[in-house]
Amino acid sequence: MNNEHFNEQFNDRNVTGDYYLVDIEDYPTDGWAKFKRVVKRTLRGELFVGLGVVLREMIKFNTHTVKYPLEKMPIGPRYRAVHQMKRLWESDTERCIGCGLCEKICISNCIRIDTKLDENSRKEVTEYSINLGRCIFCGYCAEVCPELAITHGGEYENASDQREHFTMYQDMLTPLDQMKAGKQVEFEGFGAITPHEDERVKKTPLAY
Repeated sequence: MNNEHFNEQFNDRNVTGDYYLVDIEDYPTDGWAKFKRVVKRTLRGELFVGLGVVLREMIKFNTHTVKYPLEKMPIGPRYRAVHQMKRLWESDTERCIGCGLCEKICISNCIRIDTKLDENSRKEVTEYSINLGRCIFCGYCAEVCPELAITHGGEYENASDQREHFTMYQDMLTPLDQMKAGKQVEFEGFGAITPHEDERVKKTPLAY
């Protein structure tokens, strides 16, 4: 099939065979004709049907309105919101080892991490910040972390009056009082603790 034969169906401009004209009244031009059109549409009942739907929804007692911020919609455990830094469940120390993989894989270039060597020649995180103004919450930083140190929490209220809205390491880290109370949220999968683990695991003498 050559191109000329293929384009014959597009070269035919006669479209009267497949279309039909819709009977539409002429638009009114003077004031009296416009008034008659309003009266006709009103008496037809279309206006009262819409008002009836509104009144029916207003008098319903099972309203679906959420009284925000006193009430919030439930969020799934895998929702990617503001980041959280986890602690070791056994010794309450930080899980982050300062490898820098989260900073390298961040496609929006919003993670900054600085490390140093402590007195035991172990890497220690000195500064860790995430620019939430640039973050697109893709979750790559949480997926690449070998220690499951960084995850996404359910805190999605990150509005700020500054364009550069940074979140520091201490703000994301689980507080010690919540950690001791067992309130740190763990995720199912690799590295997550199993139920009733506190009855089976004994603390080691080493602080890591």
